[in-house]
Formats: sequence, C-alpha cells, structure tokens
Amino acid sequence: MRSIDAAERRARLGVRHRLAPSNRTDDVAEIVQSLVVLHATDPATVYLSVGARSHAAEPAHVEKALYDDRTLLRMLAMRRTMFVAPIGLVPVLQASCADALAHKQRRTYGRFIEQAGVVDGDVRTWLAEVEDATHKALLARGAATGAQLSKDVPLLRTQVNPAPDKAYSRPTSITTWVLVILGVEGRIVRGRPNGSWTSSQYTWAPVESWLPQGVPTIPADEARAELVRQWLYAFGPAPIADIKWWTGWPLGEVRKALAQLDVVEVDLDGGTGLLLADDQDPTPEPEPWAALLPALDPTPMGWQSRDWYLGPHAPNLFDRNGNVGPTIWWNGRIVGGWAQRKDGEIAYRLLEDVGSDAETMIAAEAARTSEWFGEVRAIPRFRTPLERELTA
Repeated sequence: MRSIDAAERRARLGVRHRLAPSNRTDDVAEIVQSLVVLHATDPATVYLSVGARSHAAEPAHVEKALYDDRTLLRMLAMRRTMFVAPIGLVPVLQASCADALAHKQRRTYGRFIEQAGVVDGDVRTWLAEVEDATHKALLARGAATGAQLSKDVPLLRTQVNPAPDKAYSRPTSITTWVLVILGVEGRIVRGRPNGSWTSSQYTWAPVESWLPQGVPTIPADEARAELVRQWLYAFGPAPIADIKWWTGWPLGEVRKALAQLDVVEVDLDGGTGLLLADDQDPTPEPEPWAALLPALDPTPMGWQSRDWYLGPHAPNLFDRNGNVGPTIWWNGRIVGGWAQRKDGEIAYRLLEDVGSDAETMIAAEAARTSEWFGEVRAIPRFRTPLERELTA
C-alpha cells in the first residue's frame, strides 16, 4: 500500500487547487474546474476564491465568465448547497444531486400547500401547472425577478403559512418555492444579480440561455461516478468518509460510485484513503506559497477530516455549524485568519509562528486581497470568532 503523508497531501493541495504561484491562472473557468465547483452560498466567496488563485484577474472577469461567456452556472447541488459549476459539469450535478433534491423540495412545498387548503383538486397537478406557467413567462421575458414573474403568473402570489402552529411562522407567497423547484429541476437559473458582486438579489433566466437544448440527461449512477472521479482528482487521497460528507449521499451510493472507478487504497498516516489508480505519481513540492482564502472557500471546505491542514485552529476559524471563515494559508496549512474592516483594511492574525519569509508573503497576499475588493465591502454570511474579533 502506497503511503502518503501530510506533507505530500499539502503539496498536492497547493498544485491541484492552484494556490502555488506557478499554478495560478487568469482563466476563471479553469480555476473553477480545478476545484470541481466553487461554494456560492456567499456570493463574495466565488469572486474571492478566483482572486486568490489568479495573477491578474478582476471581479469583472468572473462576471464575464458567469453572465456573458456563460461558461459557468450557479446551481443547488451537494448537501442542498449553492455552487458555481463549469457548464460541462451541470448534467453530472443535475443527475447526481439536483434531481433528487427537486423531488424532495416539490414534496415538501406540496405538503405545505395541501395543509393550507388553498387549492381545490390535486395539489401536485396544480403545482406543476404553476411551474409550467412560470417557466413560460420567464421564456417570454428572457430574464426577470421573482416579483416580475408574480405579476405575470398571479398564482405565484398564493399565500401559504408553512407552520401555522408556530408563533414565528407567517403566510408567504409561493413564488420563491416555485423558483427553487424550477431551479433544482434545471429549468431556470440564477442570472446576473441586482447590485455588486456581493449581492444575492438575483434575476432569473431560463436554462436555455446557458444550454439551448436544456440540461442533457444522463444516468444517475454514471453521474455519481463521474462526480466522485473529479473530486478524487482534485481532493484525493482521502478517506471514504470525506467523500460521503462532501457529496451528502448515503454511504451505499458512495460505494456504488466508487465501484465504477479504478481506485486504490493508500495509507494516510495510519488511516486508509482512496486515490485514483492512475493518479499515484508523487507530487513535487511546489515553491513556497501563501494565500488568503475567503469564508466557505472550497479548499478548507473540501474535507471533513481536516487535522492535516487545519491543526488546532478550528475554534477560531469555524462557526458552530462547521462553516469556515476567512483563512490564511502557508504551504498547505492554515496558519491564521483575516477579515475586511469597514474602512476596507484587511486585518489579519497569525495563529502560529511561520517565520519572516512567510510573513512577508502573507502581507503581500493581504495587499492583493485589498486590491481585489476595491471599494466593495463584504461581511461573510456565516461569521466566525476570529473574523468577528478582527472587525470589532
């Protein structure tokens, strides 16, 4: 059994995740593909994740890839989380994750509507008719907000109280529910936001704007195997528990996907990890590198087992729900955290001694991050102890 220690895993991380300077690129779509997908729950994460891995790319380059070239697409997928994905991966994510999510969301919202008693007849048929009408209205407009669509389709303004027995619950229109269902079905997508690149107030567009023939259909088993293959190339070697956590699938589905791939077991400092059989060549250690990664960046969020790159710093850098805040990296390890203050200053704190050379490179990355923000100010959606302390 091949043995891969933490140092080699950190070298692979620096190279595969395009964090070492010689592996950075200004090709936005290539950066995203290197990481399989980018976390997009917090809109700023997408832009800052690209900035950390590029030489001279700017926020406008990310917007161009997303909304002009349309080589990227924003969608709900693993763990009901928002991601930005390469357009070529969309069919894989749709079949492996989104289709099941669409079924679950329709069942949940349908139950709320049925309990409210606002529909005469079969709720499923009624909801499908509302979805079709909304999709047609969006096709006619080309792009629209939820408010605009609710004017075109009056049934979207139907009011439902999802938890009438709870004091905190209030009636709400079904507009957002229908748009979520259509989104996870792959019929509509989130388009350009109203505001800056930190805004989450999106317009909606028909998926035909990105994929003229719609999302191609592929078998779910085939899609799951391809997604695991791409993850193992970007994040392997790793234990099977990390794959299960990242995908959000039951262990049985993970094992079925792995059975379709040629993988080998490797020793990870006494534990067992998995690696693609044709990807066993040692990774030469890259040149020294530093990086400031944003909250929810796909690198720190890529594994459930994090000791080999996180060390003892989790209490400062993660919230209670497991969301990572802004982190400072040195040669494949997290060594501190950072935050943007109200005046735009990038404040940071090192949580261990890294030496003067590292400190110089980290200061340069902090200056680069400040330039990327420009006049934009962004507070992470999930705030962590050190980020709060640095901005107090």
